[in-house]
Amino acid sequence: MDRDAIHRRRWRILAVLCMSLVLIGLDNLILNLALPKIQTDLGSTATQMQWIVDSYVLSFAGLLLLCGSLGDRWGRKRMLTAGLVLFLGFSVAAAFSTDSATLIAMRIGLGIGAALIMPATLAIIKDVFPAEEQAKAIGIWAGTAALGVPLGPLVGGSLLDHFWWGSVFLINVPVVAVALIGGAILIPESRNRKHAGLDVMGALLSAAGLGLLVYGLVEASRNGWTDRITVGSLTGGLLLLLVFVLWERRTPHPLLTAELLRESRFTGSALAITAIAFGMFGSLFVLTQYLQFVLAHQPFAAGLRLLPIGTMIIAAPLSALLVQRIGLKTVVAAGLTLITAALVLTAGAGVDSEPRILWSLALFGLGMGLAMPASADAMLAAAPPGQSGAGSAVTDASMQVGGALGIAVVGSMLSTTYRDSMPAVDGIPAGAAAAAEDSVGAAGGVAARIGGEPGLRLLDAAHHAFTDGLQSSMLAAAVATALGVVIAVVVLPGRSRTPDTGSPTGHRAAGAEKLPAEGAVVAARK
Repeated sequence: MDRDAIHRRRWRILAVLCMSLVLIGLDNLILNLALPKIQTDLGSTATQMQWIVDSYVLSFAGLLLLCGSLGDRWGRKRMLTAGLVLFLGFSVAAAFSTDSATLIAMRIGLGIGAALIMPATLAIIKDVFPAEEQAKAIGIWAGTAALGVPLGPLVGGSLLDHFWWGSVFLINVPVVAVALIGGAILIPESRNRKHAGLDVMGALLSAAGLGLLVYGLVEASRNGWTDRITVGSLTGGLLLLLVFVLWERRTPHPLLTAELLRESRFTGSALAITAIAFGMFGSLFVLTQYLQFVLAHQPFAAGLRLLPIGTMIIAAPLSALLVQRIGLKTVVAAGLTLITAALVLTAGAGVDSEPRILWSLALFGLGMGLAMPASADAMLAAAPPGQSGAGSAVTDASMQVGGALGIAVVGSMLSTTYRDSMPAVDGIPAGAAAAAEDSVGAAGGVAARIGGEPGLRLLDAAHHAFTDGLQSSMLAAAVATALGVVIAVVVLPGRSRTPDTGSPTGHRAAGAEKLPAEGAVVAARK
């Protein structure tokens, strides 16, 4: 395909990539709303319900690096197409699952499809956009990812009000169909034509290490940090990832080169994205409960109140311009500072603080819009042309690990503080009181069954206990993002002009990896 033709259609290509990304962002958020109906229809146990959610996350996170590397070798468009086809097939199969085991298996398949899709989207952006436009394109990409947060409850709530639970999977079908057709017509193929053999040992180590690490974080959010499975999984995952790094330094054909792992832009940006995801997923885990259980909003109404985080779309296009003017370090640190301020603002919420929550979400969106695109763009710029898929996969893995860690830490803090703050309420049977101490949602169910004045007192006590947990957990999240500010200041480079590109962020020229049939290598357009 002619490079001029690719350049003319680059924004349409980005639209297809963003459509593919929305699928991944919506999937878990919509599913969470459908869990009660799934449990009733399929008779799922509590353990099966957990695996219906977590199986997707584990297969997704564990296979990211492998799938990104396969895209570098066999073609990013090919991997994107394969991922969309898998997502389509497993979505239809999941919708018509007749038992929990089948649904869990389909969710694993959806995770594999997502692992193929997500790294390919960023790698294709690097291929089709010239260097000076990559940051802007990545800003739009990141903004699209954030749209899944409010869209999940909005779309899911609307579907579940009118259709059966399988509709939350079938909604993927038209989106995938449009993305497949658009991708086939618009997206060019790209790969590393000089790739070496696949690093099988590195692929296995990365998949096992990331999978165990995320599984340990998921278990920590449910069973606590001292649970045997939690400790064993976290320890095993970290050890395997350490072995992976050591292996990559010695093997002649690594998934990630040693130079890339030592590059401060790459490692510093990965840590910044981890901190951003920690704050985002951790806070949303708390706020979705606050909006529905404390403020008594239905899922659709709660989704509407998450829309202020869409300010990310305003800030994201400014991120690249600010990096050019004041440098990567300053922009990422400033964005994380705004996120930290938003979390501190959220921590001051009481039982009726909706305006404060809306303002904090808007502030969070602005900070994320500055820091996330700048960090993702820096990671792509640091990755060698032949490893843009693997570099994209590390970006995505940083988000997944940061999100899982945020939910685990914030969830643990929320649960502990809630139980400690929940007082004894007169007139409540012992069994009902014990159930109410489990969560604010459980307390609402108990209060509804008891009714009368005792039920109202129990509900009020649960709301106050939850806000105590919200305050402590949001302050913990703020500490994590503040640590991200320190990392950005210490690790990331400032504004520096590189000799090979002349770009303040050190971008490499795009379009250096085309297949022979797609024309000669061209430099980035000015």
